[in-house]
Amino acid sequence: MNKKRRLSSPQIIILGFWAVILTGTLLLMLPIAAQSGRSAPFSDALFTAVSAVCVTGLVVQDTATYWSGFGQAVLLCLIQVGGMGVVTFAVVIGATAGQRISLKQRGLMRDAISAHKLGGILQLTGFIVAGTAAVELTGAVVLSSVFCREFGLWRGLWYGLFHSVSAFCNAGFDLMGVRSPYSSLTSFAANPVVNLTVMVLIITGGIGFLTWDDVKTNRLRLRRYRMQTKVVLVTSAFLLVLPAVCFLLFEFRHLAPVERLWGALFQSVTARTAGFNTVDFNTLSEGGVGIMILLMLTGGAPGSTAGGMKVTTLAVMAATALAVFRRQEDTHFFGRRVDEDTVRSAMAILTLYLALFFFGGLLISRVEGLPLLTCLFETASAVGTVGVTMGITPQLSQLSRAVLIALMYCGRVGALTLVFAALSESRGSAARLPKEKLIVG
Repeated sequence: MNKKRRLSSPQIIILGFWAVILTGTLLLMLPIAAQSGRSAPFSDALFTAVSAVCVTGLVVQDTATYWSGFGQAVLLCLIQVGGMGVVTFAVVIGATAGQRISLKQRGLMRDAISAHKLGGILQLTGFIVAGTAAVELTGAVVLSSVFCREFGLWRGLWYGLFHSVSAFCNAGFDLMGVRSPYSSLTSFAANPVVNLTVMVLIITGGIGFLTWDDVKTNRLRLRRYRMQTKVVLVTSAFLLVLPAVCFLLFEFRHLAPVERLWGALFQSVTARTAGFNTVDFNTLSEGGVGIMILLMLTGGAPGSTAGGMKVTTLAVMAATALAVFRRQEDTHFFGRRVDEDTVRSAMAILTLYLALFFFGGLLISRVEGLPLLTCLFETASAVGTVGVTMGITPQLSQLSRAVLIALMYCGRVGALTLVFAALSESRGSAARLPKEKLIVG
């Protein structure tokens, strides 16, 4: 008798994301979702829904001028679900409806948000929901104080809420196309309130719920922080400060001093999966494009609204290389040794993301006849779920859009999650093969 096959946690997660994506696609295809009153093409609706659920921000139609108020509201809901995580959102709805959360569902929740343990997972979920609401509403109030003066009361309030949610969820969708299509926040390049608020929202969402829970629990007692929290905070600070200095010294020289300072800071923050921009990326030098690509591939922290291969992956690989240079046996941080399985996972994740990024860019370059560096910028933006662009996405063919859809999905769900879902039936062997020396380097 065959046993009933049960889906693994990775399989449930990827199917959950696809269910939300397809629902969003159907809603965006309704005539009421477009300002023209006509149904959006399936390809446009699918690309936009994937970009919203995967909190990327790449678009083939300008959000403000193509989608109606209903369509924009659908996008906002998709961004919120994608940012919090499909599993988290489903658990919250179930708990609100009074359903009992089973042990299996708690385990799925732990896997979805990369929690360290099963105990206290519902309490952590409550913290995520309450914290998300508090931060997004605060951001909406602050942004509305600027947007209401620019666009009127009701539109200003809507714009404040939309951009606050989009920033916290690291989505990068904007409604500034009413001024100039695909312009993002370039008209607010020198506005300190908009710049600072959006940057704080991006960083808050990108650092991760687990990090903020640790900070809330231990406050200023830094020694009690988990190793992961310390790694996330230190690596994130490094990836914010160093690129900002590079941008300030070598890029945006055509801007006024104040705009150049804000531009350097903002682009250093937004490149880590947010998707907004206050400058034209076509003005970047090749070195500046290279820095942006590295930041986009890195992404945010585990258990956050951000995508990418995660700052912890980069930190583990750098620490492992340093351990090799020093002829040390183990990778370690802050007086703690990193598990060997973690190092192997980091190597696998880095390899997967580099392969997806490079071969995706190479394919688009061949299909579209565009410069490879420009295409690599788009694929890094897609697989890192960033959403910044050099302006080629709306003009791409259906094949190239399909490549970006696949990359956005892999970047949000996690390339390793997809591999585990596909190979869920495989099992390791207890036997070990003979060992032989292999020279590298």
